[in-house]
Amino acid sequence: MNIIIGSKNPTKIQAVTDIFPSAEVRSMDAKSGVCAQPFSDEETKQGAVNRAMRCMETKPNTFGVGLEGGVMYVDNQLYLCNWGALVTPDGKVFTASGARVVLPKEIEIGLKEGKELGDLMDGYAKRQEVRKREGAIGIFTNELVSRKEMFSHVVKLLRGQLEYGLKQ
Repeated sequence: MNIIIGSKNPTKIQAVTDIFPSAEVRSMDAKSGVCAQPFSDEETKQGAVNRAMRCMETKPNTFGVGLEGGVMYVDNQLYLCNWGALVTPDGKVFTASGARVVLPKEIEIGLKEGKELGDLMDGYAKRQEVRKREGAIGIFTNELVSRKEMFSHVVKLLRGQLEYGLKQ
């Protein structure tokens, strides 16, 4: 199985290689086609689908995977959200979403000012490259759930749907 993931982020790449250990996994920078900081479930999901489609279209007999992090409101509170998409070589699309956690008000204010979550998290956590390591989910869960684990869960959901679909 050949998989291309639409990101150069090491946590996303590792999530895919962990869940598809026998696959040949490559990565590429794939445009999401949505805002740099998605602000809804719909926009975040669309970014994942767009990345997966772009990957699948680059090479014959390739599965594309897109993983996208974003934020979304529930009852006037801003939550972290994440989506994944897997596109088969024949164009069938599988999608899944994962963990959600409330974000602090100061993060919400920065996001409304047009900043990206990853950039805000570096200052908030007083660390560098949070988006390539534990991620916001790692910070706000006291590292009980890492960004890689969060995306691994989504990739498991995608793989399970694919395998179920292949049995039908």
